[in-house]
Amino acid sequence: MTYDLYIGDRTFSSWSLRGWLMLEKFGLPYRTHLVGLYSGTLASDLAELAPARTVPVLRTAEGYVVTDSLAMAETLAERHPEAGLWPSDPAARALARSMAAEMHSGFGALRGDCPMMLAHGWSGFQASEAVMADVARLETLWTLARQSHGVDGPWLFGTYSLADVFYAPAVTRLATYDLPTGDVAKAYVETTLSDPAFRAWRAEGLSQSYDPMPYRQNATEVDWPFP
Repeated sequence: MTYDLYIGDRTFSSWSLRGWLMLEKFGLPYRTHLVGLYSGTLASDLAELAPARTVPVLRTAEGYVVTDSLAMAETLAERHPEAGLWPSDPAARALARSMAAEMHSGFGALRGDCPMMLAHGWSGFQASEAVMADVARLETLWTLARQSHGVDGPWLFGTYSLADVFYAPAVTRLATYDLPTGDVAKAYVETTLSDPAFRAWRAEGLSQSYDPMPYRQNATEVDWPFP
């Protein structure tokens, strides 16, 4: 069965990155369709995918449409239990699901003030107290996962899981806006942004240019901080 995945612009669409990683990292077959998130054609591009209004959107081989990243995650985990999308250990799985749900519904300051930007970084960005509170919460969750369940590998729960999928865009924000963190978070940022799948996603996004570039900031544009 081959899935059809509908995504927005790779450089900016954090939710699209999540949808793509769910398929790419677990070896599930898919075709990618880019819709006009920033060109103004989103509604028409998704017209045949009711009730979809945003990206990502997943369409199964049977024609079922799944319109939310958390719903996509559970649908794929249900359909592909052998792929190991969630940790196998019950305690780890419970924490991973809780963390993914919190990422899905929370961290509003980090999302709002620090849009995903993979074309370059920012130097001198002034983070608000609310943003830094979100960063502290990330560090708390990541440290808990790593110390409790991550000893067998570099990911949050040792091996790659849907928890890593959901936190990948948050990782990019820490790097892009040069937000200060401790050693656990720094190591996890390096692991995520050095991963070949993420690097392939970013490279594909850089093939498209924008004038003007979205999401200007009151800061100095600098080179992307990772290879």
